[in-house]
Amino acid sequence: MTVLFRILCLATLAAASLLFGQLPSAESQKIDAIANEALKDTAAPGVSIALVKDGKVAYVKAYGYARLDPATPARPEMHYCIGSVSKQFLAAAILLLAEDGKLHLDDPVGRYLPDLTRANEVTIRELLSHTSGYQDYYPLDYVAPFMLQPVSAREILDGWAKKPLDFEPGTRWQYSNTNFVAAGSIIERVTGMPLMSFLQARIFKPLEITEALDLSRQPLTDSDAAGYTRFATAPVRPVAPEGPGWLFAAGELGLTARDLALWDISLIDRTLLKPASLDAMMTPIRLKNGAPTDYGLGIGVSNADNHPKLSHGGAVSGFVSSNTVWPDARAAVVVFANLDGSAAPSRITNQIAPLLVTQELDPNAATELDEARRTFSDLQQGRIDRSLLTSDANAFFTPQVLADAEASLKPLGAPQSFRQTSVELRGGMTYRHFQITCTGKPPLHLSTFTTPEGKLAQYLIQ
Repeated sequence: MTVLFRILCLATLAAASLLFGQLPSAESQKIDAIANEALKDTAAPGVSIALVKDGKVAYVKAYGYARLDPATPARPEMHYCIGSVSKQFLAAAILLLAEDGKLHLDDPVGRYLPDLTRANEVTIRELLSHTSGYQDYYPLDYVAPFMLQPVSAREILDGWAKKPLDFEPGTRWQYSNTNFVAAGSIIERVTGMPLMSFLQARIFKPLEITEALDLSRQPLTDSDAAGYTRFATAPVRPVAPEGPGWLFAAGELGLTARDLALWDISLIDRTLLKPASLDAMMTPIRLKNGAPTDYGLGIGVSNADNHPKLSHGGAVSGFVSSNTVWPDARAAVVVFANLDGSAAPSRITNQIAPLLVTQELDPNAATELDEARRTFSDLQQGRIDRSLLTSDANAFFTPQVLADAEASLKPLGAPQSFRQTSVELRGGMTYRHFQITCTGKPPLHLSTFTTPEGKLAQYLIQ
């Protein structure tokens, strides 16, 4: 099937996909446009999307193709490999065992895996936060030949967790899949059962996730999505998955987008884990010198326009996933794609987020933009309306500054675009940022401070 034929079929496929829950028609149409445009631009064969709004699954839909030969339309009930998004489930499993009194986050790894490098100096918490120093066994973005062969968790640990540490425990943050193979092995040792059995009993069954797959032991079937790869702008081609065992505990799960959304709802509603466990999971780890990271236990933690955001991506052979939760907004976006290195999941997430999460609004944005434009135009002529300025700003705009403004800005001509990029409060004033683009020139950055009385305390172009 040619890429052109695939693109021409997208609208039909989107219409045939399952729509779950209710979103306003206008929002559904926007999501369709976002997904179809991402497929066209990134060449991903297909994507599967689930959205949580007001704490409920509001939208589930698949676009494009799950398989190219034979041509198989993507359907929402198909499984994708979610890769490292699996890590948050592993972290939750450890936290459940801590709630049971079976282990503690600050237990030394040596209590359970004594033969690993400096195991008595590394804690379980450091495994889950990527601050242990154990070297990553899967740093590459493709499957090396040795990874096509079956492997056991013990063999991975023997090969990578018995090397010298990359750094002193707790002193740096460095992503390492080896940490989670060790943590998964600890779970099996403590519980006496396979990791997947524990996940099924304590996480998936309570959340009514009925069809989670352990891809470290069983491959995706013909009724699920297939993984693809692409080098540069070459054609999309099938790709071989990792051999059995390589994804254990670090990226082993196969889920539907809707099932992952059910997990997100448990984080929003704080139902599965106790409050103290959730706080531990969602609190960014600090290094021993006090430096903050943007990672909790198995999940990224950040501030998104004054909303706490939990997020993690996954990338394994043939698949990319993105899971993003805004707990206070009771919203989440899940996106899977079946193409190596695809930007589609992050792009779709970023474009859908404003439909679900209230952004910080600037009630005076239009007025301030007009005023910023007029002041820029005045500066191109070497002048400024001093009635707009505070005494400090008035002092700043000396004859030399105005002469420099005219000499440097006038040749640029009228701006091609002039837009506000952010707004925040600082020093009792409103702090705005603008990007000014003039034809054939690099963008200029403008920052302004406006007092509560509406005076400009700063108008600085850099």
